[in-house]
Amino acid sequence: MTALAAWRDGMRRVNRAPAVLAGVWAVTVLLSLPLTAAMRSLLQDHLGSSLAADSAASGVNYDWMQEFSGQASGLGATFGPAVIGFGAVIDNLSAFIDNVPRPMAIVGAASAYVAVWIFLAGGIIDRYARDRVTHAHGFFAASGVFFFRFLRLGALMGVAYSVLFRYVHPWLFGSVFGRLTHDLTMERTAFALRVLLYAVFGLALAACNILFDYAKVRAVIEDRRSMIGATAAGVRFLWRNRAAAAGLYLSDVVMFVVVLALYAAAAPGAGHAGWSVWLGFLIGQLYVLARLWVKLVFWASEAALFQGRLAHAGYVAAPIAEWPDSPMADALRN
Repeated sequence: MTALAAWRDGMRRVNRAPAVLAGVWAVTVLLSLPLTAAMRSLLQDHLGSSLAADSAASGVNYDWMQEFSGQASGLGATFGPAVIGFGAVIDNLSAFIDNVPRPMAIVGAASAYVAVWIFLAGGIIDRYARDRVTHAHGFFAASGVFFFRFLRLGALMGVAYSVLFRYVHPWLFGSVFGRLTHDLTMERTAFALRVLLYAVFGLALAACNILFDYAKVRAVIEDRRSMIGATAAGVRFLWRNRAAAAGLYLSDVVMFVVVLALYAAAAPGAGHAGWSVWLGFLIGQLYVLARLWVKLVFWASEAALFQGRLAHAGYVAAPIAEWPDSPMADALRN
């Protein structure tokens, strides 16, 4: 199977299972509600019925935002113009690439979100690999089976990403960037070098991402119990199929960039209270849906590529979990 065929098959598998996309979107919204409610309470307490409240409802009040974030701590300190529209995407990306620490409230919510994804990952990959309906009991049975396995895989991922952010990132943007720009007099050249180092670090992150994705795919499809073995198997598959895997990953990344570009063009700025707020909310949720759809296509297309190269479409080693019949039916069957 070619990379293009796997990419198309991955999109087809995701589109045939809209309940999976709806479920992960609902989980995303539900996990964001506590932070939303907490921020709303902070803003309401600060604004009250003051004139600043009327100004904030009419549009961006930059002076008030500066005042609020300056005296706030924790979650409230993150509030500012960067949270509006596409600015939030850029702010999050910048904080991730530059390894900027976030308040504990956000770290806690992000950790809970990651834990939920670890639980759902097995069921999602199993559903897309089988490419047929598994029903809720089959989905959650697979999720439960692979949850603790993926927790062990998460420990390996934590070590890899810790090395990248604790050692490689400071080395690239501290030591290497400092030596390369020590005698430079042009800011344009220094900026180009920094962009180049971002590309190098991004490639390292992409390598980790694709490796652990295929470790999950092989673990689910082949019903592997050893996550070290699944990771090693992922390395072997990527090495033997490096051109197709790289082409598929690039196709998925391009799709993600297209989603970002569309959101950048459509994302609303700060508007007045009323219908414009709800329009902005709708556009934002459409972006979240599109971003989640792309993430699911990543997994589905990678499963399709693996099955196309080393198995066959719909092959999964573990039998599908069935809802237990009555004891009498089991006795007659046996």
